Amino acid sequence: MASNINADLDAQSILTYPISQKTLAIEANSYYFGHPEWAKNYFEACHRSDIFKSLWQAATGSWDDKIVVDIGCGPGNLFATLGGKPKLLIGVDVSYGGLEMAQSLGYVPVLADAHNLPFISDFADIAVVNATLHHCDQMDVVLAEAARLVLPGGILITDHDPHRSAWNFQGLGMCLWQLRLGLYRLIKRGGHASADEQNWRLATEVHHLPGDGVTTEMFPRTLEPLGFTVKTYPHNHQLGTETFEGNYGQSEWKYRLAQCLSGINPNSPQAALSLMCVATRHTGEARG
Repeated sequence: MASNINADLDAQSILTYPISQKTLAIEANSYYFGHPEWAKNYFEACHRSDIFKSLWQAATGSWDDKIVVDIGCGPGNLFATLGGKPKLLIGVDVSYGGLEMAQSLGYVPVLADAHNLPFISDFADIAVVNATLHHCDQMDVVLAEAARLVLPGGILITDHDPHRSAWNFQGLGMCLWQLRLGLYRLIKRGGHASADEQNWRLATEVHHLPGDGVTTEMFPRTLEPLGFTVKTYPHNHQLGTETFEGNYGQSEWKYRLAQCLSGINPNSPQAALSLMCVATRHTGEARG
C-alpha cells in the first residue's frame, strides 16, 4: 500500500522512508522508544489493562480480516492488548527499535514521519492513533494524514492524548505539577527512573504541558471537512465502556488536587484527562 517513493528495505524487512525534517520531537521519540530497557518498560506498563482493552474493543470492533494502520505504534502495545487476526496490520513509527519489537508481534513495520505518511489514500478499514498526537509537532496535520488513509465506511480512533482543559494547571496547581518530577525520580516511577530517562521522556511529549493538549473543537474542525462523522468522549483512565454512555469517571487524587488548586472543577467533563475521538468516514466516492 505504500506509494512509490524511495524506500529502503533492510535485512530486517523494516521499510524506512526519508524524514525530511527531523525535529527535536522526532529525535526524542526515536531515541526514547528505541531504547531497549525504556521501550520494554513502556510496553509492559502502558495501555495493557483490561479496562483499556474493553474501551478500545468497543470503539474499533474486531480487527479480524481488516486492514489496520497503527500510527505511532511504538513497541506494539495496542495490538498486544487487543489481539485479533487482521488481514494486514501496519505499524508506523519514527523509532527503529520500537518497530523491531512491534514486528515481532505481527506488525508490518514502517519507519516514517506521521506528518507525511507514505501511503495511498482510502485503503484502511481502521486507522488508530493511540497516545500519539501529543508526541507530534503538529497534531492536526497528523490527524488529517491518518484520516486520509481511511476508506469510505472505515473508522479512525484516537485516544490517550492530554485533554487541554484538564491539564490547564495554574498557581499552586502548577507548582505541584512541577514538583512531581523530583518525586518520580526518587521513587523510580516508570518513565522517570533516572534523570536521563526522565529528560528524554519529557522531550517526547511536546503537547503534554499545562495549557496544551487536544480539544473537543480540534477533531470536528479537522475531520468533518474530510467527510467524517465525529464523536468525542472525555474520560479518565480507570473507565471502560461506560465512557460511551456519557460517563467520564474520576482521576487519581493527585490530578484532582492539582485541578482544585488551579480552579478546575475535578468532577466536570472538562477535567477528564483524555479525550477519545471516534470518527466514521462517510460512504461515497473515494478521494482522488
